[in-house]
Amino acid sequence: MWRTLKLLLFKPGELTRQYLSGRRKHYVLPLRLYLTISVIALLAVRLSAGAGVDGKFANADGFDPKRASHFSVDIGIGRFGMNGGQFYCENLPGPLCARLRSRIDLDAVGFQREAEKVGERFVSNLGASMFLILPSLALWLTGVYRNRRMRYTEHLVFALHLHSFWFVALALALPGIGWLSDIGSLAMPVYAWLAFRRVYGGRWWPRLLRLSLIGVLYAITLALAMAGIGLWSLLV
Repeated sequence: MWRTLKLLLFKPGELTRQYLSGRRKHYVLPLRLYLTISVIALLAVRLSAGAGVDGKFANADGFDPKRASHFSVDIGIGRFGMNGGQFYCENLPGPLCARLRSRIDLDAVGFQREAEKVGERFVSNLGASMFLILPSLALWLTGVYRNRRMRYTEHLVFALHLHSFWFVALALALPGIGWLSDIGSLAMPVYAWLAFRRVYGGRWWPRLLRLSLIGVLYAITLALAMAGIGLWSLLV
């Protein structure tokens, strides 16, 4: 595991090259590596999200949402909460807002319970959604780099390794960890650029164009997946 992590963290793309060249027995399998890192990272995200909610309500003894000036739950695609004693719901479909309003108990305990459920469901479904996002990225790579004569599964290996590092960076970028957050956020695009250079090669400006196209396709896929997770988290 340590040999695998060393290549993954400090030599972007080299782990993929080693694996595709046949030197596989020395390293953790891509799927196993991804599952191990993603589970740990998502657990850290869940703990961080739970701490945020607990912090908001740590002094909520006797708190009445009707008299609160403002508090809210942000789920990425929209938010809902109470403002001046009035329920509000932004950027969410009307039926969902109506359902949320009916489900929120008008006391601190009830609101906290609802907020915790939404966050927990979102994080729980996030891991599952990656199994749709990862194959999609491999598909975009297959199309954009069709002249490389690489099989779809080889692009999928690269996608697994890339996301394994991104989950490490995500864990570092969690709120409250200080300067590590800046490093984690900056590391994601820098790592992607270096990994693409090592695995796919090519001159820098065609690589930049390809990366930009893949970035747009990936962003659309990710946005659709996150919207689906948010809606599912509210409906279940």
